[in-house]
Amino acid sequence: MGTTTAELRAWRVSVYEQIREMTHLQGKGKVERLCRLAGVSRAGFYRHWQQSQPDEEEVALCHRIEQLFIEHRSHYGVRRITRLLRMEGMRVNHKRVERVMREDQLLAVGKRKFIPATTNSNHDLPVYLNLAARVKATAINQVWVADITYIRLRQQFVFLAVVIDRYSRRVIGRAVSKSIDTELTLSALQQAIKTREPRPGLVHHSDQGIQYAAQSYVAVLEAHGILPSMSRPGNPYDNAFCESFMKTLKKEEVHCSEYKNLKDLKIHIEDFIDRYYNQQRMHSALGYISPANFEAAANVAADDLRSTPRMKYFEAPQEVAAVP
Repeated sequence: MGTTTAELRAWRVSVYEQIREMTHLQGKGKVERLCRLAGVSRAGFYRHWQQSQPDEEEVALCHRIEQLFIEHRSHYGVRRITRLLRMEGMRVNHKRVERVMREDQLLAVGKRKFIPATTNSNHDLPVYLNLAARVKATAINQVWVADITYIRLRQQFVFLAVVIDRYSRRVIGRAVSKSIDTELTLSALQQAIKTREPRPGLVHHSDQGIQYAAQSYVAVLEAHGILPSMSRPGNPYDNAFCESFMKTLKKEEVHCSEYKNLKDLKIHIEDFIDRYYNQQRMHSALGYISPANFEAAANVAADDLRSTPRMKYFEAPQEVAAVP
Protein backbone atom coordinates (compact mmCIF):
# COMPACT_ATOMS: atom_id res chain seq x y z
CA MET A 1 0.00 0.00 0.00
CA GLY A 2 2.82 2.42 0.80
CA THR A 3 3.14 5.15 3.39
CA THR A 4 3.75 8.39 1.50
CA THR A 5 0.95 10.51 0.06
CA ALA A 6 1.97 9.63 -3.49
CA GLU A 7 2.10 5.91 -2.69
CA LEU A 8 -1.33 5.98 -1.04
CA ARG A 9 -2.78 7.87 -4.01
CA ALA A 10 -1.31 5.34 -6.45
CA TRP A 11 -2.71 2.48 -4.39
CA ARG A 12 -6.17 4.01 -4.36
CA VAL A 13 -6.06 4.56 -8.12
CA SER A 14 -5.13 0.92 -8.69
CA VAL A 15 -7.99 -0.19 -6.42
CA TYR A 16 -10.44 2.10 -8.25
CA GLU A 17 -9.38 0.61 -11.59
CA GLN A 18 -9.87 -2.92 -10.29
CA ILE A 19 -13.33 -2.06 -8.99
CA ARG A 20 -14.26 -0.49 -12.32
CA GLU A 21 -13.19 -3.62 -14.18
CA MET A 22 -15.08 -5.87 -11.78
CA THR A 23 -18.29 -3.84 -12.15
CA HIS A 24 -18.03 -4.26 -15.92
CA LEU A 25 -17.71 -8.03 -15.52
CA GLN A 26 -20.62 -8.23 -13.09
CA GLY A 27 -23.02 -6.22 -15.23
CA LYS A 28 -25.01 -4.07 -12.85
CA GLY A 29 -22.11 -4.10 -10.43
CA LYS A 30 -21.84 -3.92 -6.67
CA VAL A 31 -19.81 -0.75 -6.21
CA GLU A 32 -20.78 -0.26 -2.57
CA ARG A 33 -19.77 -3.80 -1.57
CA LEU A 34 -16.50 -3.71 -3.53
CA CYS A 35 -15.49 -0.34 -2.10
CA ARG A 36 -16.25 -1.53 1.41
CA LEU A 37 -14.18 -4.68 0.97
CA ALA A 38 -11.29 -2.71 -0.50
CA GLY A 39 -11.38 -0.07 2.21
CA VAL A 40 -12.05 2.89 -0.12
CA SER A 41 -15.00 5.27 -0.38
CA ARG A 42 -17.67 5.20 -3.07
CA ALA A 43 -17.37 8.98 -3.47
CA GLY A 44 -13.66 8.63 -4.13
CA PHE A 45 -14.28 5.89 -6.68
CA TYR A 46 -16.85 7.96 -8.59
CA ARG A 47 -14.63 11.06 -8.43
CA HIS A 48 -11.71 9.14 -9.93
CA TRP A 49 -13.95 7.60 -12.57
CA GLN A 50 -15.33 10.98 -13.59
CA GLN A 51 -11.84 12.47 -13.86
CA SER A 52 -10.12 9.57 -15.64
CA GLN A 53 -12.92 8.30 -17.89
CA PRO A 54 -15.52 11.10 -18.20
CA ASP A 55 -17.31 9.59 -21.22
CA GLU A 56 -17.57 6.16 -19.61
CA GLU A 57 -18.74 7.67 -16.33
CA GLU A 58 -21.40 9.69 -18.18
CA VAL A 59 -22.78 6.54 -19.81
CA ALA A 60 -22.86 4.75 -16.45
CA LEU A 61 -24.62 7.71 -14.83
CA CYS A 62 -27.25 7.81 -17.57
CA HIS A 63 -27.83 4.09 -17.18
CA ARG A 64 -28.20 4.34 -13.39
CA ILE A 65 -30.62 7.27 -13.66
CA GLU A 66 -32.74 5.25 -16.08
CA GLN A 67 -32.70 2.27 -13.69
CA LEU A 68 -33.81 4.39 -10.72
CA PHE A 69 -36.50 6.06 -12.80
CA ILE A 70 -37.94 2.67 -13.79
CA GLU A 71 -37.60 1.19 -10.28
CA HIS A 72 -39.72 4.01 -8.90
CA ARG A 73 -42.45 3.64 -11.52
CA SER A 74 -41.50 6.70 -13.57
CA HIS A 75 -42.59 9.00 -10.73
CA TYR A 76 -39.33 10.29 -9.25
CA GLY A 77 -38.22 13.66 -10.58
CA VAL A 78 -34.85 15.42 -10.53
CA ARG A 79 -34.81 16.08 -6.79
CA ARG A 80 -35.39 12.50 -5.63
CA ILE A 81 -33.21 10.91 -8.33
CA THR A 82 -30.36 13.25 -7.34
CA ARG A 83 -30.82 12.30 -3.69
CA LEU A 84 -30.65 8.57 -4.50
CA LEU A 85 -27.51 9.00 -6.61
CA ARG A 86 -25.78 10.93 -3.84
CA MET A 87 -26.78 8.26 -1.33
CA GLU A 88 -24.98 5.79 -3.61
CA GLY A 89 -21.86 7.98 -3.54
CA MET A 90 -22.11 9.53 -7.01
CA ARG A 91 -20.82 13.09 -7.37
CA VAL A 92 -23.76 14.76 -9.12
CA ASN A 93 -25.80 17.91 -8.78
CA HIS A 94 -29.42 18.45 -9.71
CA LYS A 95 -28.54 20.42 -12.86
CA ARG A 96 -26.62 17.48 -14.30
CA VAL A 97 -29.37 15.02 -13.40
CA GLU A 98 -31.96 17.36 -14.91
CA ARG A 99 -29.97 17.53 -18.16
CA VAL A 100 -29.68 13.74 -18.41
CA MET A 101 -33.35 13.18 -17.66
CA ARG A 102 -34.39 15.84 -20.15
CA GLU A 103 -32.16 14.45 -22.89
CA ASP A 104 -33.42 10.90 -22.25
CA GLN A 105 -37.02 12.13 -21.95
CA LEU A 106 -37.39 10.69 -18.46
CA LEU A 107 -40.35 12.79 -17.42
CA ALA A 108 -42.24 12.07 -14.20
CA VAL A 109 -45.89 11.23 -14.80
CA GLY A 110 -48.17 14.20 -14.17
CA LYS A 111 -51.55 14.40 -12.54
CA ARG A 112 -54.94 14.63 -14.23
CA LYS A 113 -57.77 17.05 -13.73
CA PHE A 114 -59.11 17.12 -10.17
CA ILE A 115 -62.68 16.02 -9.45
CA PRO A 116 -64.51 17.48 -6.40
CA ALA A 117 -64.09 15.78 -3.03
CA THR A 118 -66.52 13.28 -1.55
CA THR A 119 -67.24 14.83 1.85
CA ASN A 120 -70.88 15.10 2.93
CA SER A 121 -71.12 17.13 6.14
CA ASN A 122 -74.80 18.00 5.72
CA HIS A 123 -76.08 16.08 8.74
CA ASP A 124 -77.31 16.61 12.31
CA LEU A 125 -74.84 14.25 13.98
CA PRO A 126 -72.41 15.57 16.61
CA VAL A 127 -69.11 17.04 15.39
CA TYR A 128 -65.99 17.20 17.52
CA LEU A 129 -63.34 19.71 18.54
CA ASN A 130 -60.26 19.91 16.34
CA LEU A 131 -57.77 18.29 18.72
CA ALA A 132 -55.24 17.53 15.99
CA ALA A 133 -54.53 21.25 15.54
CA ARG A 134 -53.43 21.34 19.20
CA VAL A 135 -51.17 18.29 19.13
CA LYS A 136 -47.56 17.79 18.18
CA ALA A 137 -46.98 14.06 17.61
CA THR A 138 -43.71 12.76 19.03
CA ALA A 139 -44.20 9.06 18.21
CA ILE A 140 -46.53 6.69 16.40
CA ASN A 141 -50.07 5.98 17.63
CA GLN A 142 -50.61 9.50 18.91
CA VAL A 143 -52.45 11.09 15.97
CA TRP A 144 -54.16 9.24 13.13
CA VAL A 145 -55.74 11.02 10.18
CA ALA A 146 -58.46 9.54 7.98
CA ASP A 147 -60.00 10.44 4.64
CA ILE A 148 -61.85 9.12 1.57
CA THR A 149 -61.15 9.53 -2.13
CA TYR A 150 -62.73 8.30 -5.36
CA ILE A 151 -61.14 6.08 -8.02
CA ARG A 152 -62.59 5.78 -11.48
CA LEU A 153 -62.87 2.35 -13.07
CA ARG A 154 -63.96 1.76 -16.66
CA GLN A 155 -67.67 1.96 -15.95
CA GLN A 156 -68.03 3.25 -12.40
CA PHE A 157 -66.53 5.16 -9.49
CA VAL A 158 -65.36 3.30 -6.39
CA PHE A 159 -64.05 4.71 -3.13
CA LEU A 160 -60.92 4.29 -1.03
CA ALA A 161 -60.76 5.07 2.70
CA VAL A 162 -57.39 5.31 4.46
CA VAL A 163 -56.05 5.82 7.96
CA ILE A 164 -52.55 7.32 8.25
CA ASP A 165 -50.25 7.71 11.24
CA ARG A 166 -49.42 11.42 11.22
CA TYR A 167 -46.01 10.96 12.85
CA SER A 168 -44.55 8.59 10.25
CA ARG A 169 -46.96 9.21 7.31
CA ARG A 170 -47.46 5.45 7.15
CA VAL A 171 -50.76 4.11 5.80
CA ILE A 172 -51.97 1.75 8.52
CA GLY A 173 -55.54 1.09 7.39
CA ARG A 174 -57.35 1.03 4.05
CA ALA A 175 -60.57 -0.21 2.46
CA VAL A 176 -62.05 -0.10 -1.05
CA SER A 177 -65.76 -0.27 -1.81
CA LYS A 178 -68.37 0.55 -4.43
CA SER A 179 -70.29 2.46 -1.74
CA ILE A 180 -69.18 5.55 0.13
CA ASP A 181 -70.67 4.71 3.51
CA THR A 182 -69.73 4.11 7.13
CA GLU A 183 -68.93 0.46 6.44
CA LEU A 184 -66.12 1.66 4.16
CA THR A 185 -64.50 3.90 6.77
CA LEU A 186 -65.07 1.36 9.55
CA SER A 187 -63.19 -1.31 7.59
CA ALA A 188 -60.16 0.99 7.26
CA LEU A 189 -60.33 1.95 10.94
CA GLN A 190 -60.61 -1.64 12.16
CA GLN A 191 -57.61 -2.66 10.05
CA ALA A 192 -55.58 0.17 11.59
CA ILE A 193 -56.61 -0.80 15.14
CA LYS A 194 -55.78 -4.46 14.51
CA THR A 195 -52.38 -3.55 13.02
CA ARG A 196 -51.32 -1.02 15.66
CA GLU A 197 -53.24 -1.93 18.86
CA PRO A 198 -53.03 1.67 20.15
CA ARG A 199 -53.25 2.70 23.77
CA PRO A 200 -56.14 4.94 24.95
CA GLY A 201 -55.64 8.64 24.29
CA LEU A 202 -54.90 8.42 20.58
CA VAL A 203 -56.41 11.30 18.55
CA HIS A 204 -58.31 10.30 15.40
CA HIS A 205 -58.74 13.21 12.98
CA SER A 206 -61.08 13.42 9.98
CA ASP A 207 -63.40 15.80 8.19
CA GLN A 208 -66.98 16.27 9.35
CA GLY A 209 -68.38 13.80 6.82
CA ILE A 210 -71.26 11.59 7.83
CA GLN A 211 -69.08 8.47 7.41
CA TYR A 212 -66.91 9.64 10.36
CA ALA A 213 -69.65 11.27 12.44
CA ALA A 214 -71.90 8.19 12.34
CA GLN A 215 -72.77 6.59 15.69
CA SER A 216 -71.32 3.22 14.72
CA TYR A 217 -67.96 4.80 13.81
CA VAL A 218 -67.72 6.94 16.92
CA ALA A 219 -68.70 3.92 19.05
CA VAL A 220 -65.65 1.98 17.80
CA LEU A 221 -63.40 4.96 18.59
CA GLU A 222 -64.78 5.26 22.09
CA ALA A 223 -64.54 1.51 22.72
CA HIS A 224 -60.77 1.74 22.16
CA GLY A 225 -60.27 4.99 24.06
CA ILE A 226 -59.63 6.94 20.85
CA LEU A 227 -60.50 10.64 20.86
CA PRO A 228 -62.44 11.95 17.83
CA SER A 229 -61.17 15.14 16.18
CA MET A 230 -62.66 16.91 13.15
CA SER A 231 -61.60 19.62 10.72
CA ARG A 232 -63.22 23.01 10.67
CA PRO A 233 -65.73 23.54 7.87
CA GLY A 234 -64.16 24.66 4.62
CA ASN A 235 -60.58 24.21 5.87
CA PRO A 236 -58.93 21.27 4.06
CA TYR A 237 -55.51 22.17 5.49
CA ASP A 238 -56.49 20.59 8.80
CA ASN A 239 -56.22 17.20 7.08
CA ALA A 240 -53.28 18.01 4.82
CA PHE A 241 -51.45 14.75 5.62
CA CYS A 242 -54.19 12.66 4.03
CA GLU A 243 -54.56 15.12 1.17
CA SER A 244 -50.85 14.74 0.42
CA PHE A 245 -51.10 10.95 0.34
CA MET A 246 -54.18 11.01 -1.90
CA LYS A 247 -52.37 13.32 -4.31
CA THR A 248 -49.41 10.93 -4.47
CA LEU A 249 -51.67 7.92 -4.91
CA LYS A 250 -53.54 9.53 -7.81
CA LYS A 251 -50.39 10.79 -9.50
CA GLU A 252 -48.17 7.74 -9.11
CA GLU A 253 -50.66 4.85 -9.27
CA VAL A 254 -54.26 5.59 -10.24
CA HIS A 255 -53.61 7.91 -13.18
CA CYS A 256 -50.98 5.55 -14.56
CA SER A 257 -53.13 2.42 -14.57
CA GLU A 258 -56.19 0.92 -16.22
CA TYR A 259 -58.03 -1.38 -13.83
CA LYS A 260 -60.10 -4.28 -15.13
CA ASN A 261 -62.45 -4.39 -12.17
CA LEU A 262 -62.67 -3.85 -8.42
CA LYS A 263 -60.59 -6.95 -7.66
CA ASP A 264 -57.80 -5.76 -9.96
CA LEU A 265 -57.87 -2.33 -8.32
CA LYS A 266 -57.54 -3.83 -4.84
CA ILE A 267 -54.47 -5.81 -5.93
CA HIS A 268 -52.81 -2.68 -7.31
CA ILE A 269 -53.70 -0.55 -4.28
CA GLU A 270 -52.30 -3.19 -1.91
CA ASP A 271 -49.07 -3.37 -3.91
CA PHE A 272 -48.67 0.40 -4.07
CA ILE A 273 -49.38 1.07 -0.41
CA ASP A 274 -47.85 -1.95 1.33
CA ARG A 275 -44.85 -2.69 -0.86
CA TYR A 276 -44.00 0.68 -2.36
CA TYR A 277 -45.36 3.73 -0.51
CA ASN A 278 -44.82 2.45 3.03
CA GLN A 279 -41.61 0.52 2.40
CA GLN A 280 -39.72 2.27 -0.42
CA ARG A 281 -40.99 5.70 -1.42
CA MET A 282 -38.88 8.55 -0.09
CA HIS A 283 -40.91 11.20 1.74
CA SER A 284 -39.48 14.73 1.70
CA ALA A 285 -41.05 15.55 5.10
CA LEU A 286 -39.27 12.53 6.63
CA GLY A 287 -35.79 13.45 5.43
CA TYR A 288 -36.13 11.51 2.18
CA ILE A 289 -36.68 8.08 3.67
CA SER A 290 -39.74 5.83 3.57
CA PRO A 291 -42.33 5.71 6.39
CA ALA A 292 -41.16 2.22 7.38
CA ASN A 293 -37.52 3.31 7.55
CA PHE A 294 -38.51 6.44 9.45
CA GLU A 295 -40.21 4.34 12.10
CA ALA A 296 -37.20 2.03 12.28
CA ALA A 297 -34.85 5.01 12.63
CA ALA A 298 -37.04 6.32 15.46
CA ASN A 299 -36.51 2.99 17.26
CA VAL A 300 -40.13 1.96 17.02
CA ALA A 301 -39.91 -1.81 17.39
CA ALA A 302 -42.76 -4.00 16.15
CA ASP A 303 -43.15 -5.62 19.57
CA ASP A 304 -43.24 -2.28 21.40
CA LEU A 305 -45.91 -0.38 19.49
CA ARG A 306 -47.90 0.28 22.66
CA SER A 307 -45.10 2.06 24.50
CA THR A 308 -45.12 5.53 22.98
CA PRO A 309 -44.19 8.87 24.58
CA ARG A 310 -46.87 11.32 25.63
CA MET A 311 -47.83 13.76 22.90
CA LYS A 312 -47.29 17.48 23.31
CA TYR A 313 -50.18 19.94 23.35
CA PHE A 314 -49.96 23.59 22.41
CA GLU A 315 -52.36 26.48 22.00
CA ALA A 316 -54.27 26.47 18.73
CA PRO A 317 -53.58 29.49 16.48
CA GLN A 318 -56.03 32.34 16.80
CA GLU A 319 -58.74 32.53 14.17
CA VAL A 320 -58.12 35.38 11.72
CA ALA A 321 -61.21 37.52 11.23
CA ALA A 322 -62.29 37.99 7.63
CA VAL A 323 -61.64 41.44 6.19
CA PRO A 324 -64.94 43.03 5.14
